[in-house]
Amino acid sequence: MPPYTYADAVADGVNVDFEIYKINTRITSSGSRVESGYWIDKRDRLTRARRAELLDADFTYTSDDLNRDVVAPDQIRTVVREFRDKLFTDIFPGRTEVPKTLVFARDDSHADDIVQIVREEFGKGNDFCQKITYRTGKVRVSKQVKREDGTEETVVEWVDTGDKADGILNFFRTTYNPRIVVTVDMIATGTDVRPLEILFFLRDVRSLNYFEQMKGRGVRVLSSDELRGVTPDAKIKDHFVIVDAVGVTDHPQIESHPLERQPHVPLHKLLEAVALGSTDKDLVSSLASRLARLDRRMSKPESDAVRDAAHGVDLAAIVHGLVDALDPDRHQEIARKETGLAEPPPEAIASAASRAIADAVKPVRTNPALRQTIAAVQKSHEQVVDIVSKDEVTFSGYSQDAKDKAAAMTKEFEQYLTEHKDEIEALQILYNRPYRSRLRYSQVRDLADAIKKPHPAWTTETLWHAYETLDRSRVRASSERVFTNIVSLVKFAISKEGQLEPFPESVRQRFANWIAEQQASGSNFSDEQIQWLTAIAEHVGTSIEITPDDLESLPFSQKGGLGRAYHLFGDRLPILLEELNEKLVA
Repeated sequence: MPPYTYADAVADGVNVDFEIYKINTRITSSGSRVESGYWIDKRDRLTRARRAELLDADFTYTSDDLNRDVVAPDQIRTVVREFRDKLFTDIFPGRTEVPKTLVFARDDSHADDIVQIVREEFGKGNDFCQKITYRTGKVRVSKQVKREDGTEETVVEWVDTGDKADGILNFFRTTYNPRIVVTVDMIATGTDVRPLEILFFLRDVRSLNYFEQMKGRGVRVLSSDELRGVTPDAKIKDHFVIVDAVGVTDHPQIESHPLERQPHVPLHKLLEAVALGSTDKDLVSSLASRLARLDRRMSKPESDAVRDAAHGVDLAAIVHGLVDALDPDRHQEIARKETGLAEPPPEAIASAASRAIADAVKPVRTNPALRQTIAAVQKSHEQVVDIVSKDEVTFSGYSQDAKDKAAAMTKEFEQYLTEHKDEIEALQILYNRPYRSRLRYSQVRDLADAIKKPHPAWTTETLWHAYETLDRSRVRASSERVFTNIVSLVKFAISKEGQLEPFPESVRQRFANWIAEQQASGSNFSDEQIQWLTAIAEHVGTSIEITPDDLESLPFSQKGGLGRAYHLFGDRLPILLEELNEKLVA
């Protein structure tokens, strides 16, 4: 009975295939040298306490020393930054959510460094990246204790914080955050995290069995609904990616070859090559990988269409045939039967391999309709992501139709003001300059109500936006939605001069001018008086006026109310309030 291989599992849809994405840096490959005369840090492995040391000789380290005896934060940062920058263009093109990623670190200290740098580079908070190691849920606490001889030493204790590794792992498996988990070996074996789409190696592994166990975390399949439950922009898990930042997949003892051997060759080109008679092993292996992926992505109508084009044969069966034909053990078996030899010569094995592959690709090679159907289904599941072209703005502004509508609205509004300037008290005041009397809260409220009656759509916001559409250079956007803005709006519509700006901003500017005038005339105010006057001005900006009774409400009541105001300003208080009402609303 031949062994059940990883390729068989991919063909059966039990596992998904993978791709390898490599990130290499100078320090990763060759280490580095720090010249004498530079300051370096020395860090305690346990307490992580640092001290500075001036080098009196050159310090050289190799890649093998990295993250064991030497920590180079910029090496980790360079790798993480490259991963971040290529994630949505090269690794998972078109995606916007960071796929669930498991990072393998050398040890607990290395994991801490990685977590800190990932959080800094992605800038998405602590929940985004978490560590799961045997020390998860514990925090280092360093304290000084006295020995029997009276000297002091630093003792490190690990205090339980309440965060358990199992809890974080469950969140990783079933919720949006964390997106990235850093581990040493706690979830290398015996743990199922099916939404994983990226295995990120920042530690070297030279054991085939251990590497396969680590790789096994990424092969798990799950439904599209389950995947989207934790990664909203994912459609289906049809492969995972090994990000190799340490050369782990280059070791001869590590069998890390995916079925996908030619990831940059489009599927229709693979189909064309097979149609022309190619039996290249890498090409056929890539074809098997692509068809296995497609089989997981196809809807039922698409599966039916492919089966019909293949004369009733499922696509999974075709994939199985390709995988079986690539199996070296099968080549040996065929050659033994044909030659009658227990150890057939290499040429007999090569001949058997060639014929097995040729027979396996025959359903695809001899069936143009099947090739066309497969290519069409694949095309429907993909879109081109143009990462080359650079765009530029050729126009930015409101359409002419929007401007015409805005012009009609403002014209009708201005006409309404003219027709009713003698009927509405607030308009009588605003149309007569200098103002014979000041505006009252009730008058502004009546003005707003009167304007809405003929046209309910004439809110302060819509009219403001209409003027902004016509001439943005003369209109300042209002971030404060206050009813006194109607005063600024009406004044702008009447005068057609200056700028339309939020009423509270106009009041603040007039208040600053008033304070300057007071100081110039020799009237100085204490810090507390300035605080009160500023609060009074803010009240006028949102309520059009202020009365003594207003000083008994918030925020003045928190400062001592009317009594405190009289204590600060004395008998001058009523005069000040009246003056501010007049000056700030002018």
